[in-house]
Amino acid sequence: MRIGELAARGGTTARAVRYYESLGLLPGRRSGNGYRTYDEGDLRLLRQIRTLQDFGFGLEETRPFVECLRAGHPEGDSCPASLVVYRRKLGELDALIGELTAVRAQVADQLVRAETARDELAAEAGVPGGPEPECELGGRAT
Repeated sequence: MRIGELAARGGTTARAVRYYESLGLLPGRRSGNGYRTYDEGDLRLLRQIRTLQDFGFGLEETRPFVECLRAGHPEGDSCPASLVVYRRKLGELDALIGELTAVRAQVADQLVRAETARDELAAEAGVPGGPEPECELGGRAT
């Protein structure tokens, strides 16, 4: 198949296919007339790359999976090098989840503080929801 068909069947663009080829992730075969040619095995490689990218893997992180498929394994993640990448990615995700959890706790604390301050102002002003805002230029906001 030619590059356009491979790209369409793999859910990407011909430009991306050429880029993957330039990185050595896809083979660079040419027919007698100079057109790039691909087969079903190349489509399998492309789908593996795209799936991993959709999961947030960088292109270099896909290399062990591609090499595993090229070596004749039924799945790209059945080789030890692929499992190492999975473990490393899980570690990165766990670290990010930890960071996001900490940030979420800070934002939740800030919200509680802001709501408490607003409620205290409302109680002082005797107005539910807080005192009526005033325009910085003088007078009341409309």
